[in-house]
Amino acid sequence: MSNAKASSNPFQLFRRRLVLLMGSMDLAITLLLALAVASVIGTLLQQNQPYADYVIKFGPFWFEVFEAAGLYDVYSALWFLIVLTLLVLSTTVCVTRNAPSMIKDMWNLRTHVREKSLRVMHHNTQWPVKLPSEEVALALEKGLTEEGFRVRRTVKDEGLLLSAMRGGLNRLGYLFTHIAIIVICIGGLLDSNLRVKFAEWQGDLKVETRDLATNDVPKESRLPVGNQAFRGSIQIPEGRTANVVFLALRDGYLVQELPFALKVEDFRIEHYATGQPKSFETDLILYDNDLPEPLKTTIAVNHPLIHKGYSIYQSSFADGGSNLTMKAWPLDDRSEQGAISFEGKVFEKRQMNLGGQSLRLEINSFRPFNINPDPTEEEPERLRNFGPSFGFKLRTATGEAKEYVNYMAPVMREGRAFYLSGVRSSPAEEFGYLYIPIDRQGSLKTFTRFLQRLHDKSAVEEVSRQMMEETLSQMSDTSDTRMKVSLQKTLTTLVTMYLKGGFTEVSEYIETSLPENQREKLGPAYLSMLREMLARLYFMDKEQTKPVTEAELLFLQDAADTIGSLSRYGSPVYLSLRDFEHVQASGLQIARTPGKSTVYLGCALLIAGVFILFYLPQRRFWALVKQKNGESEIILAGMSNRNPRDFDMVFNYIATKLKRAVGNSDSQ
Repeated sequence: MSNAKASSNPFQLFRRRLVLLMGSMDLAITLLLALAVASVIGTLLQQNQPYADYVIKFGPFWFEVFEAAGLYDVYSALWFLIVLTLLVLSTTVCVTRNAPSMIKDMWNLRTHVREKSLRVMHHNTQWPVKLPSEEVALALEKGLTEEGFRVRRTVKDEGLLLSAMRGGLNRLGYLFTHIAIIVICIGGLLDSNLRVKFAEWQGDLKVETRDLATNDVPKESRLPVGNQAFRGSIQIPEGRTANVVFLALRDGYLVQELPFALKVEDFRIEHYATGQPKSFETDLILYDNDLPEPLKTTIAVNHPLIHKGYSIYQSSFADGGSNLTMKAWPLDDRSEQGAISFEGKVFEKRQMNLGGQSLRLEINSFRPFNINPDPTEEEPERLRNFGPSFGFKLRTATGEAKEYVNYMAPVMREGRAFYLSGVRSSPAEEFGYLYIPIDRQGSLKTFTRFLQRLHDKSAVEEVSRQMMEETLSQMSDTSDTRMKVSLQKTLTTLVTMYLKGGFTEVSEYIETSLPENQREKLGPAYLSMLREMLARLYFMDKEQTKPVTEAELLFLQDAADTIGSLSRYGSPVYLSLRDFEHVQASGLQIARTPGKSTVYLGCALLIAGVFILFYLPQRRFWALVKQKNGESEIILAGMSNRNPRDFDMVFNYIATKLKRAVGNSDSQ
């Protein structure tokens, strides 16, 4: 029997220490600090963004570190949920251990206080009164009762003890604040994705990372209609209907089924003069089998629709698959084939044969207007609408892609019109822009015809032969065949190098290939000959009798600069936007928060508890009436659990009132 008792002692000791640890203030403060740090991280670091954005922002190393720590979805991270659960347990243990004594203290007037204890209290005073102790006790009791104190009389060996207390409900403040923490944390757990995490651990749920159509998402990546909490988003084009919402989770998503369907009937948006959205709203139709008829309503920012506990917010807007009519202008040696027209939609992906290459065209955006600072104006704050634009990617068979944004309307630069096209190799880069000159007819035909001649070997050979003969005719010896061949080959090579990399390629050739002692002489000569070749090819069909105008020379200069940059442009064609049919999509955020009411209750308890703690302090008074030599001696003492400095005035006020109640006498 004694052995069994001894063996159970270690377990009892461990349980006792565990309870003490769970209910300790140190553990609670540590957990609260952990939650505070998590909240700071969740505020500073934008949550639930595409993982590619985080890789670009932090780099591969820190991306992996932050992902392992769960910082991209802090409020659903396992460690955050564990901290939340531990805080609930810790606070529950604390409340369970201390609530009985606090409730008892609310009504306990502490009638066992002795004279010695009263004399050592910080707030105390005493004075004699020439009245019987019974009469004095009645007067003191009446005075304390008038001030809102509960009073109890106790007969002691030393005399009559009056115990008084006001603000006993102050202890409720402690209970309410601690219970509020428990309730709020429980509400947070109810609104967490614990169910999703458990389903993942059990293998019943799999995060989808592929870009699939909604109907193609497999069953293991879909969540049925239920009581679980979630917050997701979806973009619905005008005239379309959806009954699901997408939940962003790590590097993928899940599809949450809805018990109703939403149709976007119309979407409207207003803009400021700067182009920033001013307001936007959506006309929605909600279809639910439990409704006698469809629900029609309009939602806007901060004006959601609440239905069956689901909150439907207006959160964003995007393109809904606008129809685009485009024209592909060749920019390579196939420019003689001419431009081809075709149609496409935003978010469409198609395999196309462009410039003799099999490329995947991915149209990803369309903007009906672009209000940006006007670089042609002296005032940098001057804004201008650059008109519609569309963005797309051209992806090769190896997966490499360049991103482009092309403007529909020509832009003016130094009084001349250009088509503007931006290009970049990755989202981390800024767009670099290509300016393609437009002829008087507002077309690219003159530019592409010039480009075609540069790729026409026979035309280049003809012009180079003419220049060779004219150059040698100025020399005394014109019979050197080797010199003729060398000069003509040099001229054609210069054009070839120019097409490969522009004037930069020719300059590098001069710096690396020519002897150092000949660079200063031959370098300018080569560049001069190249410019002459370009001019002759451009004016090849022009009648000799017609003079060259300044506009033609400027166009030639612009075209030459553009063609010299085509190698960095990276596309065999230029896609111009000819027409469009704009389709808008409304971005909706749909949330279900079953723990919201619980959190509200916790907040109400927290507010009430803090109010009680600060504005209803617990104050206690004791008055010991001693009968001595035919008169009474009063010892008055008091204490408060808050604001001892403020209690100085309260004590002096109560003491003065009680002295008047029992009659003035010299106090000691």
